[in-house]
Amino acid sequence: MDVPGTELRVLAAGVLQDVCANGRSLKAVLSPAQQQLGDSRDRALLEAICLAALRQRGRYRRALNGWMPRPLGARDADLEALLLAGFAQLDALKLADHAAVSATVQAAHRMGRSHQAGMVNALLRRVQREGIPPASPINAFPHWLADAIATDWPRLSDSIFAASLEEPPLWLRVHAGKSTAADYLAQLQQAGVVAELAPELANAIYLPAAVPVTGLPGFAEGVVSVQDGSAQQLADLLADLPAGARVLDACAAPGGKSAHLLERQPQLQVLAMDIDERRARRMGETFARTGVQAQVLAADASAPATWWDGQLFDAVVLDAPCSATGIIRRQPDVLLHRREQDIAALLQLQARLLDAAWTMLRPGGRLVYATCSILRAENTAQVAAFLQRHADAVFADPGEAFGHACAAGRQWLPGEDGRDGFFYAVVNKISQ
Repeated sequence: MDVPGTELRVLAAGVLQDVCANGRSLKAVLSPAQQQLGDSRDRALLEAICLAALRQRGRYRRALNGWMPRPLGARDADLEALLLAGFAQLDALKLADHAAVSATVQAAHRMGRSHQAGMVNALLRRVQREGIPPASPINAFPHWLADAIATDWPRLSDSIFAASLEEPPLWLRVHAGKSTAADYLAQLQQAGVVAELAPELANAIYLPAAVPVTGLPGFAEGVVSVQDGSAQQLADLLADLPAGARVLDACAAPGGKSAHLLERQPQLQVLAMDIDERRARRMGETFARTGVQAQVLAADASAPATWWDGQLFDAVVLDAPCSATGIIRRQPDVLLHRREQDIAALLQLQARLLDAAWTMLRPGGRLVYATCSILRAENTAQVAAFLQRHADAVFADPGEAFGHACAAGRQWLPGEDGRDGFFYAVVNKISQ
């Protein structure tokens, strides 16, 4: 008879094997695995185990290799994944020892690894006794990325490496048309949820520890959504748009930025687009839940000739595809899957998107360029090159409230004020 939680550990091992050994993205494999669990608390625990194991994968593997007579081979990828899940439960998540060990050992039996269940038990018991040896956070990063971060942020790189491997907080965005942050905070506190306001963000609530969002008051009704504080701040850059202004959100999925704009300014005319039809459908679901009205389009923002009707926009938001190096703590598989050669392709795509967006912006209009990257090549250098190409483009510094000053933009780094790493640049289009 299975120990309670066995199936969850089997699923965790499967997700980690797919990500670590089979090269699949965490987003692609985690959600289907979660759907096999009926309890929202189990789904949240599965996610927490997988994220913790990936954040600390380098340290856990180093301990595992040091404790075993010989390293596990490729045929043992499922077993290594299960051990990573077990280590994460005891080390990062501090789960009850008995439950974590028993369910993980039972999962080894379920996975056809009964002959190695004793070894799994012994290794987990060693973690209980000795803990996992510490390791420098920089060791979790591929050399090329560690070098790039150290070059771009020499005095802050150590804090970036450390913050990128920590469990992030949960940020909520309160629908400005349905409640206030203060009123919603009171609801959370009545429910026993530890949370606080973020005074510099009008609609934000900060939770030091994550909770299952579907159980939050009013979530299904769109009263509250999940959105990091850095991403929420982007709406402040367009807060002065007049009613009826036409806004293009060029890479909008999953729709949080457009929804936030419309929650604050329902009279805006927003076209939210994404190149992927599935992601565009998800945007539609976001808008339906929050009750905002936006036009949704699945099309390539870098190729306006294939879809654009020629009507100029008053503002364009371009939260561009990027290396995601500012959100490694939320997407730790970036450390496994991102390659140095990917950056060159991303830089070309970002430049094409910027140039295309500029053609669709009216004189006097505003372009907001953003990424969740911390690499200067994708951020301030990308904007500087764009300004060189367009004589009618003028950079406008959004101010100290938006993070570290760069030559052409502002940058938050991971963990600062509890936020994700995020870059903003505002460029105004003048009449020549």
